[in-house]
Amino acid sequence: MRTRVIRTFLTLGFVLAAAALLALDAYAAGSNPALWYPLLVITGVILLLGGLLTFLFLRTFSRQTAELKSYAERLLDPLASGEQLPAGKDDLGDLARSLQRMAPRIRELVENLKLENARREAILASMIEGVLAVDKDLRVTFCNNSFARAVGARIPVHPGAPLLELVRDPGLLEIMNGVLTTGERSEHRLTLPAAADHTFEVLAGPLAGPSTRGALAILHDVTELERLERVRKDFVANVSHELRTPLAAIRGYAETLLDGALQDEKHNRKFVEIIEAQATRLSNIASDLLTISELESNGNARPPQPQPVPVRSVAESALRTVESAARVRGVHLVCGQIDDAFVLGSELRLEQVLVNLLDNAVKFNRPNGEVHLEALEVDGAVRITIRDTGIGIPSEDLPRIFERFYRVDKARSREMGGTGLGLSIVRHVIEQMNGSIKVYSQLGVGSEFIITIPALG
Repeated sequence: MRTRVIRTFLTLGFVLAAAALLALDAYAAGSNPALWYPLLVITGVILLLGGLLTFLFLRTFSRQTAELKSYAERLLDPLASGEQLPAGKDDLGDLARSLQRMAPRIRELVENLKLENARREAILASMIEGVLAVDKDLRVTFCNNSFARAVGARIPVHPGAPLLELVRDPGLLEIMNGVLTTGERSEHRLTLPAAADHTFEVLAGPLAGPSTRGALAILHDVTELERLERVRKDFVANVSHELRTPLAAIRGYAETLLDGALQDEKHNRKFVEIIEAQATRLSNIASDLLTISELESNGNARPPQPQPVPVRSVAESALRTVESAARVRGVHLVCGQIDDAFVLGSELRLEQVLVNLLDNAVKFNRPNGEVHLEALEVDGAVRITIRDTGIGIPSEDLPRIFERFYRVDKARSREMGGTGLGLSIVRHVIEQMNGSIKVYSQLGVGSEFIITIPALG
């Protein structure tokens, strides 16, 4: 465009100069006609030379301008980094030298921007939190995979897509609209059905650009935190309830004794025995709570060094421990095949697991019932099976029996002196030994607990 302007200007100047020279020739020839021909020749030569010089100037100017334009258009091309521009001593030469001096700095700046943008994109894309950016029209300008998964959108999400096509939840749309309207940050907690009813903490704020505005939202999954909070509240409530009952009994019978029952020879011993039984129950609850606390803290602290554990020795010791209780209740202990296998873990904890399961099998059995124990090494794992002919467990209670303080038959469990923590301890110990536990039960028929732990080769 600039070249065409200069060409037009020079052409008009050339025409005006020619007209002026011809006018002068005509004026001079008017006083002396003999001068007309020589003056016309001289004017023609001058115009010819002027036109030639103008043509050469325009061609040189156009060529230099074209080179500068081509260089500027290929400024970010790596192949153009070593190219040299012809730099004369005119103004275009000064411009060419300035452009060549600025080229490396421009390339470096663009490369830094690309690197920074790629780094930011990689960080945002790899975040566990969902990140969403929209413009003033609620069109997506950025969305990472975590957000797409949270709202159930197809990956990848292309920029420019309307947010309404991605998000069907009115709560999130209302949050983004509110930020765009007020320009203020907001924090909300909402549950997204598309994310399997996971709960998210949404932090949204304005996103101001040089020429437009938008909004940014970060979604942090707090489903597990909410679950842990519920577990903590339930745990505190259960502990309070479990402690309140024996404490109330101890306090009640102690007050009865102090109010004169100490002289009641017929009942005072019975009252003291009840106090002792409830104190023992409190001690068992405290002991089991400490055990669970120790097992759970091993996830954050350094666990004790596991040792080879002989399964036969542990099984025989557990059977001896519950033998007297089984004899009192008329339950037969049957020891099946026990292989000479070893597992890696804690001998004390594994014995605690077997004693717990055997004790439950005895307590919740029927007169002349049986409890069968066997331990077999199968396919690189030790499978320990404890089977009884007891009252069984209802199918609706099976998924919850390993929860803390959960009891199938609350009245009978307390009567037997249970704390409601035994099976929870069993699960923690087995998981700590990289094993698993399954339970099969049928009401009126009995229950079967199967423990599988990797064998020590």
